Amino acid sequence: MLSRVTHWITDGTEKDSRNQITLLVVMAIAMPLTFSIWRTMLDNFAIEKAAFTGIEIGTLQSLREIPGFLTFLFIFITLFIREQRFTILSLGIAGFGVALTGFFPSVMGLYATTVLMSVGFHYYETGQQSLQLQWISKDKAPQTLGKIMAAGSVASLGAYAIILLVHQVLHLEYKYIYLIGGSITLTIAIFAAFYFPTFKEDAQQNKQLILRKRYWLYYALTFMSGARRQIFVVFAGFMMVERFSFPIWAMTCLYLFNHLLNMFLAPYIGRMIHKHGERNSLGVEYVGLIIVFSAYGFVASLPVGTTLLFGLPLIGFAAAALFFMDHALFAMALAIKTYFQKIAVSADIAATAGVAFSINHIAAVGLPVILGLVWMQNNAAVFFIGAAMAIVSLGLSRLVPHNPAPGNELVWGAASASTLIKANE
Repeated sequence: MLSRVTHWITDGTEKDSRNQITLLVVMAIAMPLTFSIWRTMLDNFAIEKAAFTGIEIGTLQSLREIPGFLTFLFIFITLFIREQRFTILSLGIAGFGVALTGFFPSVMGLYATTVLMSVGFHYYETGQQSLQLQWISKDKAPQTLGKIMAAGSVASLGAYAIILLVHQVLHLEYKYIYLIGGSITLTIAIFAAFYFPTFKEDAQQNKQLILRKRYWLYYALTFMSGARRQIFVVFAGFMMVERFSFPIWAMTCLYLFNHLLNMFLAPYIGRMIHKHGERNSLGVEYVGLIIVFSAYGFVASLPVGTTLLFGLPLIGFAAAALFFMDHALFAMALAIKTYFQKIAVSADIAATAGVAFSINHIAAVGLPVILGLVWMQNNAAVFFIGAAMAIVSLGLSRLVPHNPAPGNELVWGAASASTLIKANE
């Protein structure tokens, strides 16, 4: 089975089931099995079992992002443990944290298990991104990354099937669903640790913090992506539960349809980035997000009403449609990864992945708490702030050159910045 998936992702160039691409696929499947369960049930679990309001959910999400802010330590940790092994270990820690979540149904308990899960999740994501950019060739990166994302979406469908089966059919408690999802991911991590050999690094990675002036546009795009994404991750789903009273089955279906859409769209998005380039692809994403966030704000300001469909308020379906569009557009953020891969020196990839994840989480640490306070006063204002962030991102995307490469990292109008910024800075 693994060989068939790898054969599809690599267009038949790899057949050995113990290769680098297969490991990337296994890990990309394992994480959604646990994280999708955690995220899908979080708002319902937090409101029903821990009596969360906008302030508590904002605080929890800020705490969740602290390990992400600290991912710059990734490069120092890999001085003592191989990058591949540490990435697999982080995957197992994430699964363990999710498995514990349901057994601590309180504000402080949920804070603690969330931080544990987050440590594993963020260091895994840092390692996974670094390994992807090292192991996948530049000419095939957009298509291959799109297919790996699609494989992750298939795994998310499995997670939603678990939720629907054990919660809606078997009527098991939250803690058993979290235990099942986390345990599956932990088991896969153990399998990956023993089944795959330790692969040799193609390029020796710098084992120190790296901040290069010529990567500043990548840093800026990453920062804005992290700030903007918090609004979707923290408040879009929370709005569905708090304002529109979506139960667990409705939230599961919402995420399930999202990943069905992503499963089919992600490979096409990868091909689109390859064909039209990072500059145009990011422009499409940000224009779409400006529209979606503005529409979110409009929907959030409307009265809920009493008209119901399947027991849900009719206006909630408009919000759900925006939720689908939002999720689909975020898949285009692959273009930020491939832009960096094209401008980076190979030895910088691991160190920069850790720094970039920290930059991505600078705003994410404090923003949810601040926006949680805004949420308590005006739901719509949170989404209009997101639209403003998307406008800033659109402006930054216009600096991405049509053919990024070392020495051609950005453009000021028609003039290439490569004449101003040297590749060896």
